[in-house]
Amino acid sequence: MDLFRDFRNPELVKKLLKAIEREHDGKPLRIMEVCGGHTHAIMKFGLNKLLEPLGIEFLHGPGCPVCVMPKERIDQAIAIARQPNVILTTYGDMMRVPGSESSLIKERAHGRDIRMVYSPLDSVKIALENPDKLVVFFAIGFETTTPMTAALMEVIREQKIKNLLVHVNHVLVIPAMEAVMHESKIEAFIGPGHVSAIIGGKAYVPFVEKYKVPVVISGFEPTDILESVLKIIRQKNNREAKVEIQYTRAVSWEGNTKAQELMAKYFEVRDKFRWRGLGDIPRSGLKLKDEYSQYDAEVYFDPILPKEPIDDHKLCICGEILKGKAKPTDCKIFGTACTPQNPVGACMVSSEGACAAYYKYLRHQLSTV
Repeated sequence: MDLFRDFRNPELVKKLLKAIEREHDGKPLRIMEVCGGHTHAIMKFGLNKLLEPLGIEFLHGPGCPVCVMPKERIDQAIAIARQPNVILTTYGDMMRVPGSESSLIKERAHGRDIRMVYSPLDSVKIALENPDKLVVFFAIGFETTTPMTAALMEVIREQKIKNLLVHVNHVLVIPAMEAVMHESKIEAFIGPGHVSAIIGGKAYVPFVEKYKVPVVISGFEPTDILESVLKIIRQKNNREAKVEIQYTRAVSWEGNTKAQELMAKYFEVRDKFRWRGLGDIPRSGLKLKDEYSQYDAEVYFDPILPKEPIDDHKLCICGEILKGKAKPTDCKIFGTACTPQNPVGACMVSSEGACAAYYKYLRHQLSTV
């Protein structure tokens, strides 16, 4: 069976669209998809255009980990990479994110030893091959990638690796959802699939009970997203607000309990974490527990790390996009001064960013208008 073909079956798409049209009351409905992967799927398959005539609007949320990373955290990575005998490792998406004056890819061009890795565990091999260097893994991501950083901590401790530190920038999805609820008129959420595979459907229950909005955790194919929209409409029609899992082939109610235990072993919640465009959000980021401070790059490099908040480019509206208050096409520099080749804001850099999605899938439409 070709799963992708089945989940992209035009006949199933038509049936779901007819059901949505039949059951939706026609009133404007604003749905935020939290995950950048959903944003790209919506744009790629034109689901926004299919649902717009029915009064259903997608708002693009803060679920892109690269997009929400503030400039001062990028500057911290750059400051570490500029230290003698240091090798900085991180995911490829981080390389072109602009800091206040530079980026990791520019620093590498200037001779800094900065390496892209596909897994945090790649940093172990680099550390063992370079015993005279200090290797620092710049860790980013939501709960999806946090267990992999925790697994790295396990290996560091088990193998007693002395020249490998971790700079933790992991963030939590539900506090971000709370933050945007105070900023935008959101009537329902399409919950992130990959994050939810870790934290489980039950993690959203307190949020739903507090804000009385439906959360439907969705897969990434056209039929997944349309079925999730239909579930939201049915909740609205029944005057319900509950957590539902559409993406049952990957997400359970309890989530990945082993991953949750591993995260809890090494990380604790920060009092606050600054997000690009959203400012300080209470209890929205993770840090290494104090008992593991000898592995914490923020502790080791504390004297040289910049900490003052840095504003984005004055013409960049990435922050407003992350709040669901603007679309990429509202930006004056979208597709002109700001492109994937020359990104001004983080929403254009990341493969999961809303601006990158619009540029990739809508550019040809916009050029003919």
